[in-house]
Amino acid sequence: MSAFIVLGAQWGDEGKGKMTDYLAEGAEVIVRFQGGNNAGHTVEVGEKQYKLHLIPSGILYGNKLNVIGNGVVIDPKALFEEIDYLENLGVKVTPENLVISDRANVIMPYHKLLDALKEKARGKNDIGTTGKGIGPCYTDKVERSGIRVCDLIDNEVFKGKLQESLSAKNDIITKAFEGEALDFDAVYNEYTDYANRIRPFVQDISVRVYDEIKANKKVLFEGAQGMLLDIDYGTYPYVTSSNTTAGGVCTGAGVGPTMINSAVGIAKAYTTRVGKGPFPTELYDETGEWIRDKGHEFGVTTGRARRCGWLDLVILKTSARVNGLTSFAVTKIDTLAGLDKLKVCTGYKFGDKVIDYFPASLEDLAKCEPIYEEFDGWDSSVADARSYEELPENAKLYLKKIEEFTGVKIAIISVGPRRDQTMVVGEI
Repeated sequence: MSAFIVLGAQWGDEGKGKMTDYLAEGAEVIVRFQGGNNAGHTVEVGEKQYKLHLIPSGILYGNKLNVIGNGVVIDPKALFEEIDYLENLGVKVTPENLVISDRANVIMPYHKLLDALKEKARGKNDIGTTGKGIGPCYTDKVERSGIRVCDLIDNEVFKGKLQESLSAKNDIITKAFEGEALDFDAVYNEYTDYANRIRPFVQDISVRVYDEIKANKKVLFEGAQGMLLDIDYGTYPYVTSSNTTAGGVCTGAGVGPTMINSAVGIAKAYTTRVGKGPFPTELYDETGEWIRDKGHEFGVTTGRARRCGWLDLVILKTSARVNGLTSFAVTKIDTLAGLDKLKVCTGYKFGDKVIDYFPASLEDLAKCEPIYEEFDGWDSSVADARSYEELPENAKLYLKKIEEFTGVKIAIISVGPRRDQTMVVGEI
């Protein structure tokens, strides 16, 4: 058996799309296990750029099996827009190379409307959601009132569930938020069309993935967002609504933990996050702006500018512990090329003590003062390196610090956005 996890070790946007695409070359099955189309993965192949949101990054190879797991919430409209987008770029998406869990919950129009209405009602206390209905859909899932893919493709079951759900949601929309009620016939007809189109892709993916692993296929589990957006271990409430950590694989794809061999944490060489929430090493000066511009730090899904800061090793150590990481893949060290001095956070001063873990309380986190270690920078030659030996010495020292502090080796180093700007320096 050979099954491994690729996930974000920070707040997302670490380069998971590129790394999944790179590692998918050696895999046969790629499984997305959580999140929705609020995630965005950018993959560059030669001169072409692909932006993915729901479909696993392995789709670009054509000969891989791609799986959307039950832990994912699916907006059918967004799914088929993405399929059409890929088809227009020459990427074929068929039931032979994409399968979708019959247990995945479906994002409905009322989820997106309620997402927007609730966010507006929060005013200055808004969470900064993408407005794509992810949170309300997961809420219905946990509340046991959601509509699953298996319901969607059964016309009679879907009709009954939609009548019940829409009646309840319209009451909330109109009475609690003074919004406009949604029309049953319009929603039913639209989603019946989606059901007809999605039906050929639908399977029990727990059975399928289990069988693939037992057949000695190499399976890659692809996470969305990042560890610090996890509903349990992220900077709550400024998090997503699913488990982005390694533990989410078992529930989001229906496989047991003993079937997984390793976990790779994707870590950007600095730190970014989108939206509100604490960020201990955030830079508010020209250096932060410089990193944002050079690193093109704007969200794939939202287009929002990302907040930028120094590399926080406390975050990476926390991620290594919670996810049981066996290796790191470090991306975008080329972005930092040109800075004379770099800083790395190696702990938080919290009252009269120093801690090296991420506290649960945002109030406690706000009191934490980052402790920095300074490093000399490196030049743009880093982008031309194709082996570890070719990296500038200062870049090697920087990477070595990550390994020493976290206790996790670096297996992959990325020096640019293309596939060929990636070097494997150890086993994952």
